[in-house]
Amino acid sequence: MKYYVISGEASGDLHGSNLIRSLKQIDPQAEIRGWGGDLMQAQGMTLVKHYRDFAFMGFIEVLFNLKTILGNIKRCKKDIEAYKPDVLILIDYPGFNMRIARWAKQQNIPVHYYIAPQAWAWKENRVKAIGRDVSALYVILPFEEAFFGQRGCPVHFVGHPLRDALENKPTVDDDGFRAKYALDQRPIIALLPGSRRQEISAMLPVMAQMADSFTNYQFVVAGAPSMEMSFYQQLIDESKIKIVTQDTYSILSVAHAAMVTSGTATLETALLKVPQVVCYKGHWLSYEIAKRIIKLSYISLVNLILDAPAVPELIQSDFNTQSLTDNLDYILSAEGRSQQLKAYDQLFEKLGPNGASQRVAALIYGASQQ
Repeated sequence: MKYYVISGEASGDLHGSNLIRSLKQIDPQAEIRGWGGDLMQAQGMTLVKHYRDFAFMGFIEVLFNLKTILGNIKRCKKDIEAYKPDVLILIDYPGFNMRIARWAKQQNIPVHYYIAPQAWAWKENRVKAIGRDVSALYVILPFEEAFFGQRGCPVHFVGHPLRDALENKPTVDDDGFRAKYALDQRPIIALLPGSRRQEISAMLPVMAQMADSFTNYQFVVAGAPSMEMSFYQQLIDESKIKIVTQDTYSILSVAHAAMVTSGTATLETALLKVPQVVCYKGHWLSYEIAKRIIKLSYISLVNLILDAPAVPELIQSDFNTQSLTDNLDYILSAEGRSQQLKAYDQLFEKLGPNGASQRVAALIYGASQQ
């Protein structure tokens, strides 16, 4: 079969790569083409466009880049049309993918959506579009099955793919890791400032200031695979902070604590049992718009799934050096660490069984054989 896969960010690239691996196991003759990243390409997908060249976030940022976005959508449609896939697989990234889904439905291309748009947070009108345009929706958060199912969507809860990704990661030797990256013996605090240029520019300089106050710790930036080293170097003082690229799980495996930009990384950090402070700061107007339409009590996946403030969230004006210092102090304390680690145990139980990627691959392939 011929598959076309679209992912628009680093986390989608990870989950897309695992899905592609599973598809090839169940369908050895699979031909796969799409938009994504290095990990998907490494699994044998013909990469049309890298997510670093078309991913935009925030209301104002999207507005400023609207011409580019519309051009990318047009190019993507043409490529799908020329390729003539048997199946279109969309991974998260709803602003782009929902438009592609509507068009693909009109072309009679079966649309399978993996990792649902967060319609439960905002834009609930997307639920109607999903029910209309999507052949099957594969959700990874435990509360999503009821939300989408009650609204008439063809939904399957498949478990969270991070459980598989983290169980399959290699064991990391602390001394070997430090030697490889010339780190000293101080406990490590990981900085995860995001995967997009604009969010890294907003988050990393503030996170990096903590190195001046917490001198008993070694600070290490987890560099995104899509970003060049020189970009990080202009934002931090390398005499105080190390940069390690394309090795985030290894960093978290040896980290004592972390500062994490809100997103999938908060869940990865929790599943690797690293106490964290969740941070977020965007364009002021984007934030003001979001604040008025998003219906959530929390922004981190950890707190959303647990429905409790298990990890501190520093959002917009609260993301400042004083708040960051206070909260970092707390999660480094015995009480703060213990509290978060207990919450992480509850989180793990809520994420469903292992085998999400294999489950999705089997459902997609099985649907195509009917």
